Amino acid sequence: MMKFESFDFAPEILRAVSECGYQEMTPVQQQAIPTIRRGQDVLASAQTGTGKTAAFALPILQRLIDNPAPLAPSNARVLILTPTRELAAQVADNIKEFGKYLELSVQVICGGGKQDVQARRLKAGAHIIVATPGRLLEHLNACNLSLSNVECLVLDEADRILDMGFSAEVQKILLAVNKDRQSLLFSATFSDGVKKLANVMLNKPQTVSVNKQNSTADTVTHTVYPVEQKRKRELLSELIGKQNWPQVLVFASTRESCDELVAELNLDGIKSAVVHGEKAQGSRRRALREFIEGKVRVLVSTEVAARGLDIPNLEYVVNYDLPFLAEDYVHRIGRTGRAGKSGMAISFVSREEERTLLDIEALIGQKIRRVMVPGYEVSNRDMLIKQLQERRRFGKKPQRDDNAAAQVMAEAKLQSQRTRLRKTVRKDK
Repeated sequence: MMKFESFDFAPEILRAVSECGYQEMTPVQQQAIPTIRRGQDVLASAQTGTGKTAAFALPILQRLIDNPAPLAPSNARVLILTPTRELAAQVADNIKEFGKYLELSVQVICGGGKQDVQARRLKAGAHIIVATPGRLLEHLNACNLSLSNVECLVLDEADRILDMGFSAEVQKILLAVNKDRQSLLFSATFSDGVKKLANVMLNKPQTVSVNKQNSTADTVTHTVYPVEQKRKRELLSELIGKQNWPQVLVFASTRESCDELVAELNLDGIKSAVVHGEKAQGSRRRALREFIEGKVRVLVSTEVAARGLDIPNLEYVVNYDLPFLAEDYVHRIGRTGRAGKSGMAISFVSREEERTLLDIEALIGQKIRRVMVPGYEVSNRDMLIKQLQERRRFGKKPQRDDNAAAQVMAEAKLQSQRTRLRKTVRKDK
């Protein structure tokens, strides 16, 4: 295996990398770093958890060392775009770790932070800006920064950026960035949208692809638990308790279901926290920090946690609801089985989600093992429909019939009383 010393990085970088626990280079690092060091554009695809951040961050830091230049106010030398706040913060943290022995200015520009505070920081200039497209464009429109001095542009998780609808923002940013730049596009998959963007953004790129498209790590074991939708929460609590899962990242489909699930888990005595788009940035960071530190056993999230989050030694990822897009399954379970460690990808699948499960199996090229838990068996769909029809026939109708009979009897009784009353009146007359 190749080591980082092979690429003649500065001693400050090698020292920081060693302290981060990095020893041998991953395949994407081995292939991408030499090309980036030569100044070529790169189109790189690799599984999540394979070290993409270090693959572009380390040669960028070396570039800043090799070509020192004073910071210009409201300018940056490197721009990195990410799809989510969480990924932006994590990429920035990683770069700060790699460059902790360098005089380095790294700014995070994303939603959730106060725009006026960010504007003041931008005025001082930065070596590296890590940003989400929407917030960066707001600062550009407000003339809070210029991208005319950007020497290197990086799109991290480019497919997710496009999936989240930031294509127009990215196009506007590309028009504002210095044309004489190096461009790096990193993505978990090479979708058609990514390829089109690459044609616009990159100049004669070197393609790096260490895994087949939409593949999952060999270190991850996939398991499906068939279960009725209404009983998923019970099953989750039981598995966490009986199998003693110490740390679990759970993905649910909506913000509302995330909030409800966390409330129920806490009532079950399983300390849980939630992360989704309606939570304030401070709340999201606190929940993630407490989860990583082990203060919270379960972290429940929507798709905002599906990309880029590096949670050390995370063994269990649970798809409480299957994702709307089969491709998102790959990114969700990429939070486990990272850096060569083993992981468990567990999916709770109701009858209504079986078709989505087939799409996922076709995408990743394998049949996922089903595990039936006694007491949580999924009832037969045809039998359920028959039961519902029977309930409709013998449940609601008798109630209506009983009400009608009671009404008839009441009217008959009333009529009898009227008849007796008339007879009594006649006798009195």
